[in-house]
Amino acid sequence: MKTKTFQPNKVNVVTLGCSKNLVDSENIITQLRANAYDVVHDSNDEDAGIVIVNTCGFIDVAKQESIDTILQFAHAKTKGRINKLYVTGCLSQRYKTDLELEIPEVDAWFGTLELPGLLARLKADYKHELIGERLITTPPHYAYLKISEGCNRTCSFCAIPLMRGGHISRPIEDVVQEAKHLARRGVKELMLIAQELTYYGLDLYKKRELPRLLHALADVEGIEWIRLHYAYPSKFPLEVLDVMAERPEICNYLDMPLQHTDDEILYRMKRQITLQETWQLIETARAKVPDLALRTTMLVGFPGETNAAFRNLCDFVQQVRFERLGVFQYSHEEQTSAYGYEDDVPSELKAERAAELMAIQEQISWEKNQEKIGHTFKVLFDRKEGNYFVGRTEHDSPEVDNEVLVNAQENYVRIGDFAQVLIHDAEEFDLFGKVVHPNP
Repeated sequence: MKTKTFQPNKVNVVTLGCSKNLVDSENIITQLRANAYDVVHDSNDEDAGIVIVNTCGFIDVAKQESIDTILQFAHAKTKGRINKLYVTGCLSQRYKTDLELEIPEVDAWFGTLELPGLLARLKADYKHELIGERLITTPPHYAYLKISEGCNRTCSFCAIPLMRGGHISRPIEDVVQEAKHLARRGVKELMLIAQELTYYGLDLYKKRELPRLLHALADVEGIEWIRLHYAYPSKFPLEVLDVMAERPEICNYLDMPLQHTDDEILYRMKRQITLQETWQLIETARAKVPDLALRTTMLVGFPGETNAAFRNLCDFVQQVRFERLGVFQYSHEEQTSAYGYEDDVPSELKAERAAELMAIQEQISWEKNQEKIGHTFKVLFDRKEGNYFVGRTEHDSPEVDNEVLVNAQENYVRIGDFAQVLIHDAEEFDLFGKVVHPNP
């Protein structure tokens, strides 16, 4: 018989999916540590007796990764390498009944809003006084800050409302309190996240209050960068752009997934916006914030996407020249309204279209990066990798955007510090520079 080497009260929290899931995992970790548990995050050491898998259920690829991870730990439990296995998050919320039958090795399944129940199962108290006192798993100089939960939009391809429920804004004072706590711990950059940032405040204050929240967060001492993720284009509150132009703490960066630009596809997607309205919004945004970096995502292969519709999308991307762009392939999700359409774009064609669109963006990114050579930018350094210190400008979010590389043999910076960097070379997604002034 194999000797058990795990520590019974040590917990490994494994996070899959997006930054919103990461924040949820950080809250789990915070609560468990306050209950005297030894907790690690995404650990490869096989010494934790308890594993909590925080799953993603967004699209097929993410769901498969979640299932494979659960099965990996289910096998470890069968072999006696762990004692307890719990699953939470979006996949568990959406498919709990089916999964309970298919993977009986899991001790309990919890939905996206069932943290108190998960803690109770571990005989841990849910400590309300810890709300806003979240520990972070990111590098200590930046953190994600969730300002709301759920989504009231009805996009036909999206299953998020099925897993996260309707939109619930956090009160401004609660968000600011958490920001102050993070700043006291050394956080300099906040990434604001939500299923839909621009809807913020409608439920609590009966009007869109993202601009007021931004002013309040910009006043928090110690926070130097505030970055906006996941803004919805329809009925976008233009006052956000005014705050961005006025307050230097708000990065000139806007993550606004557009998904498509063909009017027929937009209508079938239930995006509540037209191509003309999209153009007007982009033109207004760039006029109000001339140095704005626009990041977007596009969805290819949606039911009914003809070659002409895809060509319209490619032409739009070439004309707009987004600073940052990502591409998803359509996933036919049950219980969404688009599930009633025939999934008529073959998977091979979806992949070809995604590759073509990214090739267009790669060329655009290369050209835009060439224009940066000879210019100096404020850079926040995240890590040292090989012979380089690696950082980002205000136009770049961690893990998904461009990076600035500085030769560590010729320059010295401290991780988590800002410096002025002169760019002397550039590739498609990387800038190479030299520190000219530390700690601006």
